[in-house]
Amino acid sequence: MDQNLSYYRIFYTVAKYQNLSHAAKELYISQPAISKAITKLESNMEVSLFYRNSRGVTLTEEGTILYQHLQDAFASIDQAENAIHKIQTLGIGQLRIGASTTLCKYILLPYLKDFVARYPHIKITIECHSTFQTLALLEKGDIDIGLIGNPDKSKDIIFYPVKTIQDGFVATQTYLDNLLLRENCKMDEVFSKCNLMLLDEKNISRNYIDEYFKTNEIQPKQILEVSNMDLLIDFAKTGLGIACVIKEFVHSELLDQSLLEIIMPTPIEPREIGFAISKRFPISSSLNKFVDFCRKHDRI
Repeated sequence: MDQNLSYYRIFYTVAKYQNLSHAAKELYISQPAISKAITKLESNMEVSLFYRNSRGVTLTEEGTILYQHLQDAFASIDQAENAIHKIQTLGIGQLRIGASTTLCKYILLPYLKDFVARYPHIKITIECHSTFQTLALLEKGDIDIGLIGNPDKSKDIIFYPVKTIQDGFVATQTYLDNLLLRENCKMDEVFSKCNLMLLDEKNISRNYIDEYFKTNEIQPKQILEVSNMDLLIDFAKTGLGIACVIKEFVHSELLDQSLLEIIMPTPIEPREIGFAISKRFPISSSLNKFVDFCRKHDRI
């Protein structure tokens, strides 16, 4: 832009009112300063923008063209300022969250219910993927925050733990009775005989359990891979086998004994679930509000 923006604002105001004194009052500057700015603009552009007479000013052909373009330009500026003002007053924003379907259902939704009530004008989108995929989205900046299992060794992640979870093995009493009868085995042999249902190998929960099996020299013979925790729970309740689930998510089933926990000789260590933010990208105002909201409500 060859001219100072203030010159264009002065020209636009004079052209709008076709009167120097009116423009001076509108802009809170003196009339001589108005005249000087117009003269400077005309000199720089090497054209006459106004016809002067005793009743005021009128636009030349060149002035009319400039005014028409500036109308659109200043209208866009006004729209931008209004949009920013609306963002500030209403708290308009966007928050992109990543979480597995299971964590979304059992942990994330209670956060969102309270947060949306407090900030109804923040648009929230949710990407449902495994922890590994959620971490990949964070690294690329495709989401703002992820609800995941503690990644431990990730240097580019800020992790806020929110909940400790406990993995466990469950099945129906009927399935266990039939398995022991059919295979003529004892409880400490069930993993070599049963239909063991686990999350697929691309899931961090599966990796955690595989490491547990390796450490404790447990060698399952028949594994059925399932895509998400809800299906694991449903399959276990149907009597299809023994499922590795998060115990907190089958609390009611364990209470009413529609599912029974298989007590392991060596307990499985609890895990941490929490929110993760990438260090590589700036934190938006919407993300700041979400993190602060969770902290103030004793969730982080």
